[in-house]
Amino acid sequence: MTNKDKQTIIMVLGLMAFLANGDNYAAAPLIINIAKDLNLSLTTAAVSVTAYMLSFGLFTILFGPLGDRFGKTKIINIAAFGTAIFSMLGAFAFNLPSLVFFRAVNGAFGAGIFPVTMALVGEVFEPQERQKSIGKVMGMMFLGGASATLIGGALAYFGSWRAVYFIYGLGELILAIVMLKKLPKLPGRIDKLNLTGVYKQALSNGKLVAVVSTIMLVGFSVFGSFTYTGKLVQSKTGYNILIVGIVLTSFGIATVIGGRIAPKLRAKLQNKFLLVLGLTGSVSLYLLSATNSTALIVVALFGFGLAFVSLQSTLVSTAQETMPTLRGTAMSLASFNMFVGGAIGTSLNGKIINLYNNYSYVFIGASIAMLLVSFIATYTVKNAMKK
Repeated sequence: MTNKDKQTIIMVLGLMAFLANGDNYAAAPLIINIAKDLNLSLTTAAVSVTAYMLSFGLFTILFGPLGDRFGKTKIINIAAFGTAIFSMLGAFAFNLPSLVFFRAVNGAFGAGIFPVTMALVGEVFEPQERQKSIGKVMGMMFLGGASATLIGGALAYFGSWRAVYFIYGLGELILAIVMLKKLPKLPGRIDKLNLTGVYKQALSNGKLVAVVSTIMLVGFSVFGSFTYTGKLVQSKTGYNILIVGIVLTSFGIATVIGGRIAPKLRAKLQNKFLLVLGLTGSVSLYLLSATNSTALIVVALFGFGLAFVSLQSTLVSTAQETMPTLRGTAMSLASFNMFVGGAIGTSLNGKIINLYNNYSYVFIGASIAMLLVSFIATYTVKNAMKK
């Protein structure tokens, strides 16, 4: 395989990660319009986000081992076509059940892209190239999240929320076709699919269980509240969905910058890294609940995003180190816990909003959860890295 072939693989996988992650993040500014168009309350419309996250988390458990058994390229190709088709179908949702169904199936196929893509990059590239190559794909993934709120907000403002899901799906469909020709046809690594065996081994590893449980708390705190940031910003500022999307982009930009500087910050802060970034996230979330200033909201969203990517990248890499022979399984568990935590958080916060009719309470709760995460993550990672 030539260097040009490898760079093509990175470009194609990176673009798919960009679109698939954007498909997920774009929901934040859309919830307002979805609720209005389908004549739903905001919290009821947010059930579609919960469905996507929960489905994504559940099916992540399945796709990692499937890639090991049948070949990672084959699984990525199937997942790419599936997520493209159901993203486009989401544009034609006519009521809540149809929207929830399309988004849930979209999330299920999306679960086959992220963990298996990282595993494929690890399989194609030599050890000396691996970390840099994975970093490029992850950078595109975070960039997709960074731009999604702006792209989604702009498309919804000038057109419709339906155009967002359709255009993302169309882009994914084009890339899925390209993937059929550009990705290497690699065989499976195992002769028998034994889900029970690999997960029994994983769940008997106390250090891994502790790390992925912490990741669930991060999902609860971050994804559980981020769904409602669009409405929070609109309620505090009165901005339309386009401006709200621009404001929310601060979170995504922070994940891109944070992904690049997190290793340097970790080297500098050492054992205090997770504590400092967790506290930064906690203060940022509280600031979101307390301020009406647009400038401070942008700053708070940036701190929120920086804390999220720093915590996530550290915990995920630590999870892999606890089981170096089953990194794919470890990644599946990490992703599962992240999105299930997000689904639980989104659902619980919806109940809080219905009960108190105050979006700020959601972010006060998330601030407290992030504060707990900062201490728990610091202890968990330190313990996991002990020989």
